[in-house]
Amino acid sequence: MAVKKMQEETASMIDTFREFKETKNIDRTTLVSVLEESFRNVLAKIFGSDENFDVIVNPDKGDFEIYRNRVVVADGEVEDENKEIALTEARKIQADYEVGEDVSENVDFNKFGRRAILTLRQTLASKILELEHDSLYNKYKDRVGQIISGEVYQIWKREILIVDDENNELILPKAEQIPADQYRKGETVRAVILRVDNENNNPKIILSRTAPIFLQRLLEAEVPEIAEGLIAIRRIARMPGERAKIAVETFDERIDPVGACVGVKGSRVHGIVRELNNENLDVVNYTDNAKLFIQRALAPAAITSVNIDDENKKAEVFLKPDQVSKAIGRGGMNIKLASMLTEYTIDVFREVDDNEADEDIYLDEFSDEIDQWVIDAIKGIGLDTAKQVLNAPRNLLIEKADLEEETVDNVLKVLRTEFEQ
Repeated sequence: MAVKKMQEETASMIDTFREFKETKNIDRTTLVSVLEESFRNVLAKIFGSDENFDVIVNPDKGDFEIYRNRVVVADGEVEDENKEIALTEARKIQADYEVGEDVSENVDFNKFGRRAILTLRQTLASKILELEHDSLYNKYKDRVGQIISGEVYQIWKREILIVDDENNELILPKAEQIPADQYRKGETVRAVILRVDNENNNPKIILSRTAPIFLQRLLEAEVPEIAEGLIAIRRIARMPGERAKIAVETFDERIDPVGACVGVKGSRVHGIVRELNNENLDVVNYTDNAKLFIQRALAPAAITSVNIDDENKKAEVFLKPDQVSKAIGRGGMNIKLASMLTEYTIDVFREVDDNEADEDIYLDEFSDEIDQWVIDAIKGIGLDTAKQVLNAPRNLLIEKADLEEETVDNVLKVLRTEFEQ
């Protein structure tokens, strides 16, 4: 019964070993080295030393052979059974052995014992897994920022599991998905490799479809002038699935960078827009001139003037009343993207002529009708007078001053009443 159980363990060990020849991401030389090291560790524990053993590993076939080399000594003179063998025992292996000759004997795997076999299996599995993790991490850390295609394998609430063509597992978190994306098991998804985490030697490849670099890589693939270095993408601001602004620049005066990126009737961006779930793309010319860059970023609104505070990275933009809504955009999207693209906090104001400005009233004078904390909140976004507040967009007061709609409406009502008197 014991012999049968040992044979089963041996067979199981060989089957386990054969699985390693299919190990992915590990080169042959490294695999052989790890397997041999694992065997030698067990041999050293059993026999005290592995110096006189030859371990032959064949990862292609998934098998191995172990030979112990000992010197033949006269009967009764054996001092180290691991390195020496009595003449009588040697002649049982081969009849013509003489004293002083070397005997190479195949080691029966059964002699390892059941516990040793289990230890070896666990050691091998652990080291191979560690090697796989190292190889996977090294492979993907050098590909951060590249686009990869994979197949949706599992869909969870907070993330999606995707497998590449080598069955490596990739993670697309919910936060890195375009809000309108719909996924089905088995379909192909494209994303950019955002980062590779490696906690406790357990690499996680994190993908993204919302990162600006994803849009940049898509543009590089669609616009030859970008790939060739004739056009440079300077900055990208995205509200994934909604709208994006891209600032481009060229040093070749013969090239129109915006036209080259968009293509005839938008031909070069159609595919990108579809990939990004109908995310509208605005391409503008980049410039180091902050005022001009802000004007371009706020398109299609026509800007009258811009005041820049470079130290605090703030900009005050003045527009005609009919241009304010264009500058802000639906849901404040245009001004948010422009701020992200230019890296300036942008505040927009309606133009006020000098006569109206002379009649203005400081907000503090309304403290009997408006709570002081509300006045302080409005002054905190740079609006000190009644006319400034009335000329500012309602959404600006709600979002920038962090006030409730009802509170803002009450403030505007009080201020308007004052000027109607």
